[in-house]
Amino acid sequence: MRSKLFVPASRPELFAKALASAADALSFDLEDAVAPERKPQARADLRTLLETAEARATGKTLIVRVNALDTPHFAADIEAVARTGVKLVNLPKPEHPDDVRAAAAALEAAERANGVTTPIGLLLNVESPRALRLAAELAGAHPRVAGLQLGLGDLFEPLGIARRETAAIHQAMFALRVAAGEAGVFAYDTAFANIKDAEGFRAEAQMSRAFGFIGKSCIHPSQIAIANEVFRPSDDDIAHAVRVVIAAREADANGVGAYVVDGRMIDPPFVERARSLVNEAARFDLLSHEQRASLGI
Repeated sequence: MRSKLFVPASRPELFAKALASAADALSFDLEDAVAPERKPQARADLRTLLETAEARATGKTLIVRVNALDTPHFAADIEAVARTGVKLVNLPKPEHPDDVRAAAAALEAAERANGVTTPIGLLLNVESPRALRLAAELAGAHPRVAGLQLGLGDLFEPLGIARRETAAIHQAMFALRVAAGEAGVFAYDTAFANIKDAEGFRAEAQMSRAFGFIGKSCIHPSQIAIANEVFRPSDDDIAHAVRVVIAAREADANGVGAYVVDGRMIDPPFVERARSLVNEAARFDLLSHEQRASLGI
């Protein structure tokens, strides 16, 4: 999920273009992108889309950002979008683990009502000081939580923190990534509002990749290619990871605890990272025939 394109649910004329885009994931937005008076129609249009053969056949990860739990729109949103093929519900503004559990219960009930047999996960927005402080608790509140998503605009603006202040971004990214790691879920990066600043988007994407995030939100199709490029493992990284995985197998067979690959000392944390990178490369079909053969896949 290198790239995730936001699609306003109030713009059904964009649905087909989004499905045909190069984004790994689509996040249909019922929250901020939709005016209150248009939410019922947007909800109905999105439900119609989710029930189409085109949506169910797409290879993209389908996500829906619903309205917050404490709004009058949440219950109707969940009922409408708990459909086969939806992978994640993006929950905005959770402030307490009980919020997560309540959302999970509502989602489970909607799945039963709609005949959904594959559980839909939760992607939690971390966009307030309290949510950032409690991020690990929020992520660990229910097994449905698959990831944490940083929301820098909502987090920084009320505090008077400049959105482009690198030191602040570093701290927020680090805190969220560590919390996600504690809970065993993925960390996902925020949106970048200046559509014309492609290099700014690229720099922030590179920053989040360096902090272990798996991808970046896109608010315009022009950002997709950059996100896909930045979050693509390099050929050199893939080749090194393959060598580490092979060396780890040999070391395990010979009872060796630590060893050297490409001049670097390797022990279990590096092996875990290499296996993760190999799995990522396999998902995106980036492994050569020779590499697949050497790995036995």
